[in-house]
Order: sequence, then C-alpha cells, then structure tokens
Amino acid sequence: MFTGIITDLGKVRERKPGAVTRLVIETQYDTAGIALGASIACNGCCLSVVEKGPGWFAFEASNETLDVTTLGGWQVGTRVNLERALRLGDELGGHLVSGHVDGVGRIKSVRPDGGSVRLTVSAPKALARFIASKGSIAMDGVSLTVNEVAGVDFGVNIIPITLEATNLGAAHEGDRVNLEIDMMARYLARLTEKEPA
Repeated sequence: MFTGIITDLGKVRERKPGAVTRLVIETQYDTAGIALGASIACNGCCLSVVEKGPGWFAFEASNETLDVTTLGGWQVGTRVNLERALRLGDELGGHLVSGHVDGVGRIKSVRPDGGSVRLTVSAPKALARFIASKGSIAMDGVSLTVNEVAGVDFGVNIIPITLEATNLGAAHEGDRVNLEIDMMARYLARLTEKEPA
C-alpha cells in the first residue's frame, strides 16, 4: 500500500528488453535500507526490487505491465515518481493507493491557474464512472483531488510543491499518465451492482 505522496523523483538509467524487461532507476533513496523484493511505486505502479546498489535499484516488468501502463514507453532519462511502501504507523498524507494501475489517461491540456497548473486529463471510458468531483485519484502515483468531471475528462490542479517534487512539473499536452481510481469508489460500485435475474 502507498499514499500517493512522492518521496523521490528518480530517473531511468538503463533499460534492457528480454523475456522480462529490466529497468534500472537512479534514486536518492538510501538503497542499503531497501530489501530485495521490497515494493516501490514507480509512477504509481507497484514493482519489486530485484537488485540494488548505491543510488540505484532495478526491477523487472512483464509484457502485461508494459502493455497496461506507461512503462512500455520509458526510455533512458525518463523521470519517475517514486514512493516506498507504507509502513504501519506512517502518516497517511494522501489517500490509500494500491499501486495497481487501472488504466492510462492522456493529458488534454496544461494551463496556468493562479499559482498552480490546471491539467485536464482524458480517462479510459471504463474508468470514467469511478472518477468524482472532489474525490481522489492517483496520477503517475501522485495523490490528487479531482476538481471537475465532464464525461471522460477530469481536471486537477498541481500546486508548486508538487510541480517541483514530481514529474508532473514537466507535463505536456498529449502525455500519457498512469491512473489508479480511488479504491473506495471501486468497491462501492461493485457493491451496488445489480445481480442478473
């Protein structure tokens, strides 16, 4: 489990395709304290550390992960939002995030809005019904509050500290972003579905 509060902005150092794709991420984390097999959310996708060294860790991504997230498009130099797994007793500053990407959205517009930046994002149609105004969404692993919803589009404001600490500070129109809907919305929708007669 994660909170959507990004604690490091890493960078892809190496990408090695194969039966599974190996990605090496540069990080400011003290990797001596990261166990092999530990979960780290990378742009919101929960991944397991398979190797590490000073200032870097590696994980392996299956074809499924590459197909259903933005990881398939990562190249050397891609900036990656990082969050280590939540520990019992940690502050829950964002919202509960599982690290299971529900789909990939596309940024429709980026515009200044006072001291923040307003992003309008198009979600996959199957996810749009779970996105509610003033509800939570994780976008590239960042916990955000939804401002408004219009069909499959939704808007979020990115405040200066988030612009500086995450890859959303370099967001452009047309960029693809990993989306994870609020888990409470998912379970509530499931509970209210009618069973076929």
